[in-house]
Amino acid sequence: MNSLLFDNLNKYCTLTENQFKAIEQVVVRRFVKKRKDLLTEGDVCKYLYFVDKGCLRSYTTDNDGIEHVVQLVVEQHWVGDLYSFITQTPGTINIEAIEDSEVIVLPYFELEKLYDEIPALEKFFRKLFQRAYVALQQRLNSAQSFSAEERYRELIHLRPEIAQRVPLIYIASYLGITPESLSRIRKLMFSKT
Repeated sequence: MNSLLFDNLNKYCTLTENQFKAIEQVVVRRFVKKRKDLLTEGDVCKYLYFVDKGCLRSYTTDNDGIEHVVQLVVEQHWVGDLYSFITQTPGTINIEAIEDSEVIVLPYFELEKLYDEIPALEKFFRKLFQRAYVALQQRLNSAQSFSAEERYRELIHLRPEIAQRVPLIYIASYLGITPESLSRIRKLMFSKT
């Protein structure tokens, strides 16, 4: 039994051991090397990924070829292109491993079947998707209301592991600023201490 996944699922619902065994029968563990993709823009997102070990990023690429980081995820977090996953249509998100990683892969069609068998699982994902939507709204509000330094300070306060494990170029993109701006912010912050 994967205790990280079991504990994560039990955050928002209560699963019995037998229910969890049913889930374990449909998930697959996948190893992803650093800089390798789990999902590429234009593909249908057929899976949700639970990060068991490692660090990943999801990002989009604009018409000028510039990458925009949407999500930075580490252990005990889920990642996927939710629009593509829910609609089963081609998506716009790329997912790449920042570190050598291990993910637990949950297929869309198996999840749909599990919802009928295990109603608590539907509750879990409803709450997970709600939290993702709220986090997106907060991030948009933060981008419009706070300075780049305030956004960076909030990120490292709430998620210190990101600052330690994610290259600054990806953090800058996630914050919507240039790497040079982030370097200036960090230099000013560390000169004050």
